[in-house]
Amino acid sequence: MPKTILVVDDDEEIVKLITKSLRYEQFAIISACSGKEALSALEENHIDFIVLDIVMPDMDGHDVCRSIRKSYNVPILFLSARDKDIDKIVGLEIGADDYMTKPFSIQELASRIKAHFRKVDRLFKEWDELSPSNEKADAPLILNDKTFEAFLHSRKLDLSTKEFQILSILMRHPNHVLTREQIYENVWGDEYGEINTVTVHIKNIRKKLGPENDFIKTIWGIGYKYTEREQ
Repeated sequence: MPKTILVVDDDEEIVKLITKSLRYEQFAIISACSGKEALSALEENHIDFIVLDIVMPDMDGHDVCRSIRKSYNVPILFLSARDKDIDKIVGLEIGADDYMTKPFSIQELASRIKAHFRKVDRLFKEWDELSPSNEKADAPLILNDKTFEAFLHSRKLDLSTKEFQILSILMRHPNHVLTREQIYENVWGDEYGEINTVTVHIKNIRKKLGPENDFIKTIWGIGYKYTEREQ
């Protein structure tokens, strides 16, 4: 079955351009021209990836993203004319997985989406081959690699896809320091994007784990490591 992409933009020409390109790449496309239409499409269809404009008349992309993150972990890539670092950081902090600025390369957009699915497929294969390090019944933090769900003391965490992947990679290498570059390459690949994306996602993960659960240690000048020892 082809992966289904939800394309959300109030500019019909942009939607047509993206739709034509992604259909050529064998993706199924559902389009929406407003935030409300996007939320309805998500409720009525199985969506594998969302391309989401930020500036829209009824609900902006940030509000749509916040609504989606209340119930869904589907990957979200923001499209925006805003190219300042603070705009990208805000987008990532509210739950987006990636960010591209307009005008954008349609070939790069397609490559980023395909790279995401390659990474997910590779992770599933690795998880099938490896024995998870967190299957102990008394472990405080448990990941379900099949459903992309995380539980802290039996409480489900609201993690985005990229946050889950980062946490999973760290947990599979307990007490082993991974550089930002290693984390980025394993989650996003090394073709596009900014390395500071890792820092923003680590910050979000820590916030969701809570300050009392210091599982992720920063090794200044090197990277991060995971430890189950609670503080």
